[in-house]
Amino acid sequence: MTIAFVGLGIMGSPMAANLVAAGHAVTGFDVSAARVDELVARGGKGASSVAEAVTGADVVITMLPDSPQVEQVAPDVVEHGRQGLLYLDMSTIRPETSRWVAGLARARGIRALDAPVSGGERGAVDGTLSIMVGGAAEDVEAARPVLGALGTTIVHVGPAGAGQTVKAANQLVVGGIYGLVAEAIVLLEASGVDPAAGLDVLAGGLAGSRILDLKRHTMIKREFAPGFRIDLHHKDMGIAVAAAREAGVSLPLTGQVAQLVAAARAQGHGSLDHSALLKVIERLNS
Repeated sequence: MTIAFVGLGIMGSPMAANLVAAGHAVTGFDVSAARVDELVARGGKGASSVAEAVTGADVVITMLPDSPQVEQVAPDVVEHGRQGLLYLDMSTIRPETSRWVAGLARARGIRALDAPVSGGERGAVDGTLSIMVGGAAEDVEAARPVLGALGTTIVHVGPAGAGQTVKAANQLVVGGIYGLVAEAIVLLEASGVDPAAGLDVLAGGLAGSRILDLKRHTMIKREFAPGFRIDLHHKDMGIAVAAAREAGVSLPLTGQVAQLVAAARAQGHGSLDHSALLKVIERLNS
């Protein structure tokens, strides 16, 4: 397929490269010309604007930081996209923004899906992302050949906006696990127990998780190179808290995790990986 990819950041760049590797003709646009050049070096094409990237495409994918950027780009996509275009917004944004995008697209004969992802930079590079998709079932099926180049778990979770609600649930669980792993490390070290050995045991038992599998060693070493930045997780926790308010439910642990993530950002760790929640727990105990 001919695919326009808008947003070539930490996640978008490897995702676009995987689409090229899968045989698709990919034209990319990003506010950073260097990121566009990187896609060209990997076999894609570059565009100087959203309109240029979108014109003539069969599929448009946007992978942007937050709702305001999606709200800025979506009108260009629907204005320059052809009728029947598949528009996959894979950003993590507010569910109501995804519903607004779907309505905007529908009025122009464009099929829009919200398809946020989980798996971090490693999943984006390896093409093993989990993708939660909101929208019409027939549009999800039409998108599967593209999504299959990006992830291994692709689930249609409901109508427009549902993908974003599931992503909010994902992020509250991820944040909570990072916080608890951080507390486990602090407890083990303060008790004179080797944290590497302790977390090896946890990873093999009922407490095991993908986070322990991928991040326990770097957390113990205090290596927090960003795979997913605290700044972005702070934004996502805001979405989760707002979604809970809209649904009329109380999520007390989510609120506490949101405050820990906010503290990490306030302490100047926004550019670090979200596993840097460990720094907040350490500071509470210093």
